[in-house]
Amino acid sequence: MIHNDNKLPDLPPPKNTTGIIGWAKENLFSSPLNSILTIIAGYLLYISLVPAIEWAFVKADWLGDSREACTSGGACWVFITARLNQFIYGFYPEELYWRVNIVFAMFSVLVAALVIERTPYKGWIASFALIVFPVIAFFLLYGGGFDLKIVETHKWGGLMLTLVLAVVGIVAALPFGILLALGRRSDMPVVKSFCVIFIEIWRGVPLITVLFMASVMLPLFIPEEVSFDKLLRALVGIVMFQSAYMAEVVRGGLQAIPKGQYEAAKALGLNYWKSMGLIILPQALKMMIPGIVNTFIALFKDTSLVLIIGLFDLLAIVQAGLSDPKWLGYSVEGYVFVAFVFWVFCFGMSQYSQALERKLDTGHKS
Repeated sequence: MIHNDNKLPDLPPPKNTTGIIGWAKENLFSSPLNSILTIIAGYLLYISLVPAIEWAFVKADWLGDSREACTSGGACWVFITARLNQFIYGFYPEELYWRVNIVFAMFSVLVAALVIERTPYKGWIASFALIVFPVIAFFLLYGGGFDLKIVETHKWGGLMLTLVLAVVGIVAALPFGILLALGRRSDMPVVKSFCVIFIEIWRGVPLITVLFMASVMLPLFIPEEVSFDKLLRALVGIVMFQSAYMAEVVRGGLQAIPKGQYEAAKALGLNYWKSMGLIILPQALKMMIPGIVNTFIALFKDTSLVLIIGLFDLLAIVQAGLSDPKWLGYSVEGYVFVAFVFWVFCFGMSQYSQALERKLDTGHKS
């Protein structure tokens, strides 16, 4: 019997089944109906996107210091560039911008160091970010120490205030939410009842109402000689509100852990806190990444509600700029700018959460 070992090499797949052409054929033109829908959707995108791109970029005006510089008929981004400092720093004294810039730079470096996978000494960096950095940021932004001039919080505003509210709310809401979730699943009736009542009350009240209560009612429960800053009141309200939502996200993750994991922790002789910290919570938190990040994104967007108690975040400071008689009629540019800034931060959190899911192999890939 003769064996022929001279096999012909495999032929490459047809070009119309690979690359962009293959992807389009499979996803956009896989059937006559899909082809018709693709053509209609493409036409609608064309008639809507082309004028928008022409308005936003082709005919737009970018540089100048007054509305007289907007002469092309497109978007007047001069409104943004001329008032950019106010949109970022609010009413912070211009000669002290360097203090805010240092905080921004430190925050960016710490976030980058924690996000980049190969960064060494991540534990020390995380400890510095959670313990030391808030103290440094407080003294730089507010002052009062090291011969730094005090800048009252009513002068804070713009993107700076939005980030302060969001970062403090996110960092504080997660541990409080975990404690509330553990308390709600506790076998101690008093602890469980307290956590259930706390969660259900705060989840059943709109954030606007919470901010009003924090601004008006909270000072009534503290001594008169104690001055409670308006920004601090807002932070307390936001943290308590988001903690209730975070607690339910964490509770859902804890309930998804098989009972055998709890029994295995007991079999190893671990007490309650060790079993939670070493076995249960690490597994639950991996499963809760989408829900946690979704809550963080909602919190970041909800910071715009502080306008109702007199704090001028990014959206409020842009609205204040639109009321200036010198810039009437450019509300579209202002709101597009705000939407873009919020989208950048929210999209960044979303992408990082997906990368974290893939790294931890949670099994929640789309």
